[in-house]
Amino acid sequence: MEDYKKEFIEFMVDSDVLKFGDFTLKSGRKSPFFMNAGLYVTGTQLSRLGEYYAKAIHDAYGTDFDVLFGPAYKGIPLSVATTIAFSSLYGKDIRYCSNRKEVKDHGDTGILLGSPLKDGDRVVIIEDVTTSGKSIEETFPIIRAQAEVEILGLMVSLNRMERGKGEKSALEEIKELYGFETSAIVTMDEVVEYLYNQPYKGKIYIDDTLKAAIDAYYEQYGAK
Repeated sequence: MEDYKKEFIEFMVDSDVLKFGDFTLKSGRKSPFFMNAGLYVTGTQLSRLGEYYAKAIHDAYGTDFDVLFGPAYKGIPLSVATTIAFSSLYGKDIRYCSNRKEVKDHGDTGILLGSPLKDGDRVVIIEDVTTSGKSIEETFPIIRAQAEVEILGLMVSLNRMERGKGEKSALEEIKELYGFETSAIVTMDEVVEYLYNQPYKGKIYIDDTLKAAIDAYYEQYGAK
């Protein structure tokens, strides 16, 4: 596992973004782990988060793209932080773009924030986590309506590796439905591999009991 992935897992734990216990998700599923990217709130956290995303995007898609698109609302700060980090780490100025939930009809009008999309743009979409694909379902037609662009792929922070609407993961379903690649900074398998019975700052986050709960969760909801 790459060092930045290990650091990112520690970063999620330190930021209290990745939690272990007993949680009820929006889907109604009972999960032994939960991720809330809305808890990245400080300048230091956002700076580091942008760097992890930039490294993962560079690994997956290189530097040959023009725009980082972050769907409203959580994707807005993600796209801004990552474009800054990408410029700093790789010397490549990419543009950020996001959508509004409602079209603005005065001043800075339209559905988009940040850079306009132009014909020929190569776009990477950035999100926190995808469990159902609903956000892409809303975002894809907005992007397509703006210009003739090529969507290279989607980057999320954590691949939960559970079923979406069918038997496959939400990321696999998005790939099949829309025809672009999907990636994550880390997968839940990598989180378990790194933390299972391994002390971090003097604490075991995934012990035998929690590992059994995670295994049972994936037995029921894991993607095929």
